[in-house]
Amino acid sequence: MKDKTYNVTFGGVGGQGILKASEICGWAAMFDGYRVKKSEVHGMAQRGGSVESHVRFGRKVYSPLISAGDADFLVCFHHDEHKRLKEFLKPAGTDLFAYLDRARAAVENPRHLNTLLVGVLSAGLPIRQECWMKAIETVFKRKIVQENKEVFLKGREMGKS
Repeated sequence: MKDKTYNVTFGGVGGQGILKASEICGWAAMFDGYRVKKSEVHGMAQRGGSVESHVRFGRKVYSPLISAGDADFLVCFHHDEHKRLKEFLKPAGTDLFAYLDRARAAVENPRHLNTLLVGVLSAGLPIRQECWMKAIETVFKRKIVQENKEVFLKGREMGKS
């Protein structure tokens, strides 16, 4: 296990699956032996309000919150929220916003956007693929696990290209 702590900020609006995406990331890191801290910030408590989630994992993690300028990865599901959240990204961090439009075009069901973008994210993190698969099995209901695994793998390939 590496000594580095990884910081991932997820953001979008209510109903886009931000919390589900961060949950997959947290479980995958935990299954791969990392210590994990996760925090959620909800804006309006209804569909369409701002939502962000922070996931931190590594050998030692003390706080669940990511400070401005400390995120290694920014995963945004909404154009307007990207403007607000890009201050979290460190100068050498990876902004997955460039994948948003490609991801939207790549999924038939808009509910799969979050899983596809988590797949893109997975290509840049030191978490084994089998841990991601186990996380998907943990987070989703059994009847939709297989389709989410397929979408995830599609996103993982997109992230490698």
